[in-house]
Amino acid sequence: MSDPMLLRTSLTSPFGRKVRMAAIVLGINEQVNVVGANPLDENDSLRQQNPLGKMPCLVLPNGAVLYDSKTIVEYLCAYANNSDLFPSQPFDLALERSRVTLADGITDAALMMVYEGRFREQSQKSASWLSHQQGKVMRGLLAMSKNLPPASHPLAASSLSLATALGYLDWRRPVEWRSSYPELVKWLDDFNQHHPLLADTLLEASV
Repeated sequence: MSDPMLLRTSLTSPFGRKVRMAAIVLGINEQVNVVGANPLDENDSLRQQNPLGKMPCLVLPNGAVLYDSKTIVEYLCAYANNSDLFPSQPFDLALERSRVTLADGITDAALMMVYEGRFREQSQKSASWLSHQQGKVMRGLLAMSKNLPPASHPLAASSLSLATALGYLDWRRPVEWRSSYPELVKWLDDFNQHHPLLADTLLEASV
């Protein structure tokens, strides 16, 4: 067996979780070793592996490094010789990549809201900035609710991105979303029921 790939992330990173879920779906999770990373630690080698100091990043056995999560998931699909997460036709592929970007954008905006509360003093918090990010989250949820990806089999790449986004919203609670989007609540329940191993990746973050 070849040397494992190293996934630099924390268990609390939603985008790291998405990559970990992809590895499970593709059946290669045993070939991807999670190595903890701390983006705030200037001595963490993460900053040498990814000059932006962001996670996740994937360190390959030959020393090459891949980032961000979208790139990593697509590479893992190629590595596993498994194209199930992405359609083959160019237009359908472009649409799927757009759905991934939309779902990831929900997560990113939610992260910005969490960071505003975590890293700024109360007197420095910007209500307009929080409102701006909340608008992204809610508009993104509305759009996703009208074009839901598969929740069971076969999953799409956007399924993993949406599960990541909704799981993060439930965990960190930057907004209250469940009462407004019952179809997304049902979708997440179905996803977790059909894919308990993937659901467990969120529980790992709260341990």
